[in-house]
Amino acid sequence: MARVIEVDPEGLRGWIASARRTLSIESEAMAKLIAALDGSLGRAFAEAVRLIKNGAGRVVVTGMGKSGHIGRKIAATLASTGTPAFFVHPAEASHGDLGMIGRDDVIIMISNSGETAELHAILDYAKRFDVKIIGLTSRDQSTLASHSDVLLCLPDAREACPIGMAPTTSTLLQLAMGDALALALLEDRGFNATQFKTFHPGGLLGAALTHVRDCMHKPPRLPIVAPATPMAEALVIMTQKSFGCLGVVDDGGRLIGILTDGDLRRHMSRDLIDHAIEDVMTRKPHTVAPDTLASEALEHLNSTKITSLFVVDDEGKPVGLVHIHDLLRQGVR
Repeated sequence: MARVIEVDPEGLRGWIASARRTLSIESEAMAKLIAALDGSLGRAFAEAVRLIKNGAGRVVVTGMGKSGHIGRKIAATLASTGTPAFFVHPAEASHGDLGMIGRDDVIIMISNSGETAELHAILDYAKRFDVKIIGLTSRDQSTLASHSDVLLCLPDAREACPIGMAPTTSTLLQLAMGDALALALLEDRGFNATQFKTFHPGGLLGAALTHVRDCMHKPPRLPIVAPATPMAEALVIMTQKSFGCLGVVDDGGRLIGILTDGDLRRHMSRDLIDHAIEDVMTRKPHTVAPDTLASEALEHLNSTKITSLFVVDDEGKPVGLVHIHDLLRQGVR
């Protein structure tokens, strides 16, 4: 049984007021960042995108402390959206990890102050081997700024922390710039949902980007019969295939009807087995194309209150069948 926690109304109001102050300060900083893109930051941003796009190597992201945490996220976002990237911890770099950085790589170096001592080894290495550096800092007169080939200088904004010490607003702006870079590169290369699924095969993202062709049953598993098939024979096939339905195709192989458990109940009579399936079937059945997202197929099944959909090609010929249980097992929601 869950324990009920009593909250002091005065404390509750204070916490909410604190949250409002934090979000207000950070939203003001984001507005400054957006406005800065109309000036020198925008020109530098475009150059950073061009540098990464035209680079022959990978993107190496580095940063120390909270900037390092942001750097890991930026590297992960770049990699998952089609830009090869990885994170190098600056403290480990001088103990062998500098060898992970190639001459064709581009380094995104993050430091709010631009004076982080642990970054010096990577700075020296980059200058020695002419590895390009994109500096992400709030200080345009810093060491990082002076050594950057492209400087993304963030606008001056106060931390949301009431004592001005904990990195809050500054890390938010760093993360936002990383997202902006990743998505600008994504849009430039025309990265699509199919490519995105390649990097996200598991979990809810993978399931959401699954296509019907990835989870449909294919021939010879399909329950398909001709219009003149006697119901006695059709019922045997329907039972053997165990999908609860039968597809009916014409002489050209095009789907013209479907027989479901519901059709059987509606036409139940003493002489049902004496009929041909075309007398009982539902004409113009619901269908989907192979490249339909599985989530769309599930929505269609739910909205029409049916359990199976035939998958047809451009000519209307059945190439598969998807059952609602197949989609749920895939984790489609």
